[in-house]
Amino acid sequence: MKYTKLLYLTIPTFMLFSCTKLDEKFRGDLTQAQVGGGGSASTDALLTGVYNAMRTPYQDQSQVWAAQEHTSDEAIGPTRGGDWDDNGVWRVLHLHRWDGDHLFLRNTFESLGGIIYASTDMLRFSPSASQAAQAKFLRAFAMYSMLDGWNVVVYREPGSNILDLPKVFVGTDALDFIITEVNSIINDLPDGPAYVANKDAAKVFLMKCYLNKGVIVNRQSPTFDNADMAQVIALADEIIGSGKYSLSADYFDNFAPTNDVKGAAENIFTAQNIGGSSSGNVRSRWFCTLHYNQNPSSWNGFTTLSDFYNKFDANDIRRSESYAGVTDVSGIHPGFLIGQQYDQNGTALKDRGGNPLAFTPEVKAIETGSNLEVTGIRVIKYPIDYKSGDNADNDYVYYRYADVLLMKAEALLRSGGSASDAVGLVNQVRERAGLADLASISLDQLIDERGREFYWEGNRRTDLIRFGKFLTPWQEKPTDDPKYLLFPIPNQQLAANANLVQNPGY
Repeated sequence: MKYTKLLYLTIPTFMLFSCTKLDEKFRGDLTQAQVGGGGSASTDALLTGVYNAMRTPYQDQSQVWAAQEHTSDEAIGPTRGGDWDDNGVWRVLHLHRWDGDHLFLRNTFESLGGIIYASTDMLRFSPSASQAAQAKFLRAFAMYSMLDGWNVVVYREPGSNILDLPKVFVGTDALDFIITEVNSIINDLPDGPAYVANKDAAKVFLMKCYLNKGVIVNRQSPTFDNADMAQVIALADEIIGSGKYSLSADYFDNFAPTNDVKGAAENIFTAQNIGGSSSGNVRSRWFCTLHYNQNPSSWNGFTTLSDFYNKFDANDIRRSESYAGVTDVSGIHPGFLIGQQYDQNGTALKDRGGNPLAFTPEVKAIETGSNLEVTGIRVIKYPIDYKSGDNADNDYVYYRYADVLLMKAEALLRSGGSASDAVGLVNQVRERAGLADLASISLDQLIDERGREFYWEGNRRTDLIRFGKFLTPWQEKPTDDPKYLLFPIPNQQLAANANLVQNPGY
């Protein structure tokens, strides 16, 4: 397929056509008649295109997830001899040494821009109130990811000339636009299900906006306004008080191939993946970490770090669990894989050199030794779908009820609210993990609890910045420059859009 990029845009309409023949017109050149007259069928298709545009940046291992996890203390992509070097793209993320030419950061910026463009453009084809609200919410979702990473939002008015430079909103101006937009459409959103943009998803999204507002103002020294924390608490109370949600009895049900059913009580907003038919690259969550000789044979890449693994209590079920449909098929336990690995029959596995396949706590950014295939603790957050082939059935999770509880606890702590209420919320999450209640909770304890609950879900960078931990040294990463609190605007985008200004230090 041949395609064209202009400014930051990847033209998302391509997903609606065959790859064998492509009309290379810009979306700005399409007319009402060319999309079927703006009827419900055509606007449904355009909205589906926006949902599908969400898949790559959020589900692929190389875009938003990499920006959030590889830059943190939760994940590292070691170079293993001749494997996984990729010109250092993974290594510099973990070491905080990226620049404006980093390929994956550039691709992420462009993919988010594509969502913003696709959702804006469909608004000129007479969508229903619900369709327009869903498109605007997905646009706000992508805008917030761009703002969080780059402190800018690139935006066009519906129907504007694609040859004109996009507008650029910066910092709190961008956040204010996003919050105002979501508040204006929340009542037009559907009540559910979780895999569509829904009212409760919008409430969780607004919680995140208010909780991180002080970070957008000053990432190096954020302050947290009591009025913003009150908004977080009020929105959390609406969700909690609705009685619609509860913590799933089994933690890993939230991520399983049937999580649209098993995790329905906890998952508030997800991306629908249809097993064997149509899905994003959710399977990358296990392919990126499992060894070649495990089932499925995978890429033997990413691991977590031993210091992060050691934050877990030995009895924490989030650390490891036998799971039906996975452990009995392959011997793999969802959670963290450390030490000797076995198949479903209890047979010890070996690496490609015939040595024991025993994953070590130790891992380096560049591995050169004889044990380079087995270094690093592997992570399986999503129980493996063995039935659906490349299109896995696990719906990708954006928001869970557990996050509502922990965000409310954080807002209480930051605003001087009830300490007993805060620890009670945290203990609900800990009890599901099989852990004893805490008598009290501090912010330092809470960031660790968020790590244990949401590991490898694409939240960690944002959380570490909010808690003032992102610039501290950790394994394989020294103390670094405050400029890395933001990503650089990709150099190609600076060259194409004179409204963009490079972030300080780059």
